[in-house]
Amino acid sequence: MIDLKLLRENPDLVRQSQRTRGEDPQLVDELLAADEKRRRAIATADDLRAEQKAFGKKIGQASAEERPALLEGSSELKLKVKQAQEEQKAAEDEVAAIQYRLSNIVEGAPAGGEENFIEIERVGEIPSFDFEPKDHLELGEKLGLIDMTRGSKVGGARFYYLTGDGAFLQLGMMMLAAQKAREAGFQLMVPPVLVRPEIMSGTGFLGEHSDEIYYLERDDMYLVGTSEVALAGYHKDEIIDLADGPIRYAGWSSCFRREAGSHGKDTRGILRVHQFDKVEMFSYCKPEDAAAEHQALLNLEKDMLAAIEVPYRTIDVAGGDLGSSAARKFDNEAWVPSQQTFRELTSTSNCTTFQARRLSTRYRDEQGKTQTAATLNGTLATTRWLVAILENHQQADGTVVVPEALRPFVGKEILE
Repeated sequence: MIDLKLLRENPDLVRQSQRTRGEDPQLVDELLAADEKRRRAIATADDLRAEQKAFGKKIGQASAEERPALLEGSSELKLKVKQAQEEQKAAEDEVAAIQYRLSNIVEGAPAGGEENFIEIERVGEIPSFDFEPKDHLELGEKLGLIDMTRGSKVGGARFYYLTGDGAFLQLGMMMLAAQKAREAGFQLMVPPVLVRPEIMSGTGFLGEHSDEIYYLERDDMYLVGTSEVALAGYHKDEIIDLADGPIRYAGWSSCFRREAGSHGKDTRGILRVHQFDKVEMFSYCKPEDAAAEHQALLNLEKDMLAAIEVPYRTIDVAGGDLGSSAARKFDNEAWVPSQQTFRELTSTSNCTTFQARRLSTRYRDEQGKTQTAATLNGTLATTRWLVAILENHQQADGTVVVPEALRPFVGKEILE
């Protein structure tokens, strides 16, 4: 959630952020009005409590004759205090409800929707084949790497098996990502994939896209769509030590997405599926260090993409295509020969203090005062990468060259 102090001091900034996202700026005025009502309710309740305390002292000092009348007045005052406290809680609940509807303040992202991104750079040469390139599913099935038919039989549409060298190829990617993360100062974690509602809500995933999330009603638990959720909840209600710089984690987990809004999109192959594995970077830092940390995460993603030797471009995602918790997001999109276009492989988001404020994750500044931390996340490897690896490294005879960095894990130079 956003900082109410910032909202009061600069409401136009928040209104402009809403416009950049294509969301309703009127929500800002609703929150300002609710906040003013809350502050009045707090003041009224505080005054009545102070009056009640003073009245209690008066009763204690009163004579036996005066006390019955004072006690009657005390009962009336007690009812007023109770009513004021109930009004205060109702006002606070209204503020919280509106706060949870308001997205993070955009920082530097272009305005517009999905197509209004800004391309920052392109890296690598788009392959030129002297044959008709196959798509990743045809390659994967012929080489015994992917089995969609049996995946659908067992789990339904958009499920699959990675088999043989396909499994090793994914494990190799994940191990390489884990190693690079550790070398960069990240602590590797295998986090829970089931989380409580307050953790899912705290990270901003229970807004308008909540239909993308698997919910286990009997247990009141959610399956995570990214280990960002569990890593964000790791320090809930804690004061962390950022005196020596950011705290960095890399979560390796399976992830689950309903893909509820993707009917008919990318139904072939493993580009858009219900279950996949991922190594996700997650950083806690001071807000003033967040922009630099964001660039560091982006550079690590680019280092991994260089290791798997695929051409890609980096884009600055437009405000209307940001998740509610992200203030800014960079995507790296790899070239997919069968589609003759770039498709997203990684995202890295700066969530500023939005998530940590919801989850009450704080640190102490130089004066010892508690402040809200900033959080950031970024993909370091995921199952979808197999699409770009297979298609960009295919050869005329239907074999696939294994990127050199993955050969120690796969145990082969050529998949055939």
